Amino acid sequence: MTKDMSFEAVMERKGEIMKDAIGIDYDEFESGGIAFDYERMMRETGYTLEEIQKIQKETGVGNTPILELRNLTKLARKYAPKGKGARIFIKDEAANPSGSFKDRRAATSCYHAQKLGYKGVIAATSGNYGAAVASQAAIRGLKCIVVQECYDSRGVGQPEIIEKARKCEAYGAEVVQLTVGPELFYTFLILLEETGYFNASLYTPFGIAGVETLGYELSMQFREQEGRDPDVVVVTNAGGGNLTGTARGLKKAGADSQVVGASVSLEGLHMASDTQFNKKSFTTGHTGFGIPFATWPDRSDVPRSAARPLRYMDRYVTINQGSVFYMTEVLAQLEGLERGPAGNTSLAAAFKLAQELDEDQIIVVQETEYTGAGKHIQPQLTFAKENGIEVLIGDPTEEVPGKNIILPKDPGYIKTSEVDLNRIRRSYIRNCIKNNKVEKVSKEDLEFLVEDTKSSEEFVKSVLDELGVKY
Repeated sequence: MTKDMSFEAVMERKGEIMKDAIGIDYDEFESGGIAFDYERMMRETGYTLEEIQKIQKETGVGNTPILELRNLTKLARKYAPKGKGARIFIKDEAANPSGSFKDRRAATSCYHAQKLGYKGVIAATSGNYGAAVASQAAIRGLKCIVVQECYDSRGVGQPEIIEKARKCEAYGAEVVQLTVGPELFYTFLILLEETGYFNASLYTPFGIAGVETLGYELSMQFREQEGRDPDVVVVTNAGGGNLTGTARGLKKAGADSQVVGASVSLEGLHMASDTQFNKKSFTTGHTGFGIPFATWPDRSDVPRSAARPLRYMDRYVTINQGSVFYMTEVLAQLEGLERGPAGNTSLAAAFKLAQELDEDQIIVVQETEYTGAGKHIQPQLTFAKENGIEVLIGDPTEEVPGKNIILPKDPGYIKTSEVDLNRIRRSYIRNCIKNNKVEKVSKEDLEFLVEDTKSSEEFVKSVLDELGVKY
């Protein structure tokens, strides 16, 4: 009998498709309400931190260098109050095989897929993760398919996404390119079902556990080099896996560094809008992913996302597009390092945040990414102009995403905006109530909400009172 391949039918089967494609029965961790056993789910990776380090070492992943940005630190101190201007460092994740920290996620996922006997892996991503999965799959002798949201309805694709497709294909992956919209997840599910390949999702316990080595390694390197942990670790935030994995690794190292999330502000643009798809100049590390995934992480391609940034975020800031482009040039011209836009998002934020800290403190940007072709500033800005975006030099606070990109007049104009984490937490709790259709919150649910929002029982109860939900 032929299976019903309609959109509705495939979506109805997504639970069983996912179970077959990952090998995890997520129902085992459910409580029947809002809560689920997150830590038990993370232990289901079946690997210790030491085992993951060994897995990554086999394919040349990890042990990336820490670099001090002395010239950038000097520049920050020129604009900081007297005695302020922390030392700025980066962890150069571009040294990984495919050029980003995502090799850490992909190494664990591809190892696990091979161990379970899958013949291939599939990843749904328009970003660096596709290249990372393709690279690690090639090393492991696995077939690889990358499903990429690439074009608007006119068939126009962004330079950065096209560049990433090229890189995936260079590693031997088959790239399935789609227009923006719901067809991405639908096509992804069909391919998983038809091929029987492993779902190398960004949001599995395997993927997030792979990033834990980054945070742990970072702490160990600073203790050896500087005799202590960094005061602040700035992480570019999109789907939350980078921040979650890094923070968990820092925690396993016993570090007490403040974890700050940073995203490019794309306020006002809708990521699933066909007309707005090419109005943005950043394909990741922006609020179009950062805010939705923080307020509802389980919107991902697995039943329960292992990326839960609110659990670990101490602070969340945004930066405008123009400042990130500007900082990309500064990094290249002052430090001789040409790197891509994702890591430079947190670098732009760190440049400003360093000016709040004392000179003897340390702030570290925990990742860089490779750059090339469509990732460079010129093709990105040229593409923006072709799509009616005005490129100006002035005050970045006046930038309106989708209308203009404002490069700062000078480094003193670089500013961050604070995201109200309590507002994000309220939205998350509201989504938990709505999506789980609960009328009363159990004690277990209450404890889970406190942990998942990194707040207090008093705060969660106050939000539940606002929503008129009993507990």
